[in-house]
Amino acid sequence: MIIVKKPQEIDSMRIAARKTATILHKVAAKVAPGVTTQELDDYAAELAREQEGRCAFYGYHGFSGHICSSVNEEVVHGVPGKRVIRDGDIVSIDFGLVYGGFVGDTAITVPAGEIDPEWQRLLDVTQACLKASIGKAVEGNRLGDISNACQVVAEEAGFSVVRDFVGHGIGREMHEDPQIPNYGPPGRGPVLKAGMTFAIEPMINLGVHQTQTLNDGWTVVTKDRKPSAHFEHTIAVGKDEAEILTIPDLDS
Repeated sequence: MIIVKKPQEIDSMRIAARKTATILHKVAAKVAPGVTTQELDDYAAELAREQEGRCAFYGYHGFSGHICSSVNEEVVHGVPGKRVIRDGDIVSIDFGLVYGGFVGDTAITVPAGEIDPEWQRLLDVTQACLKASIGKAVEGNRLGDISNACQVVAEEAGFSVVRDFVGHGIGREMHEDPQIPNYGPPGRGPVLKAGMTFAIEPMINLGVHQTQTLNDGWTVVTKDRKPSAHFEHTIAVGKDEAEILTIPDLDS
């Protein structure tokens, strides 16, 4: 069942999501050659404590990180550790925060130093996929319209869409109904209603769409080991347009 949030619940989600996005923005700004993914994780934990929030990923099914840090061919769920970020890497950071009884969830992929132009195009196209999908999160559309918008943008650019992992509903729980694939035909699935809240998160690969999970049980990589990009926003379906809830407070 897809939960339609009341206006006061959206208000609470807006606060939680803004805090989430602000922390992610600050952590992403620390990405640079020579920094370890553990240092990024420690910084996120520190910022969450300052905001009096709880990191949504920490301890989730045994996950040991406060963020997911996925580098280059790592798609999602990368476990922070000793890996040193190098010049030319791309680093995907996924972060969730629980605050006031609601969850915010957002992700970004950022370059470390100078990156390959084709890798930069991958980042740009993945952001365009996210924008296109959010543009379909309007009352009266169907869930499949969100999914299809992402696939069209990605495949027209010559990239592939990850099938094994999807977006999701979000609210009081990090994962609520429905699952939101980043591919599929338009005009199918539940009809969208204002007040539904989703975490929309394109995961786009430079090469094939297939993935593998490493022996740590978490880190997902592309099967061909070519790079992947990941962007995510928590949004609220609107009557005329969606509202992006994970907007950072750049003054904080």
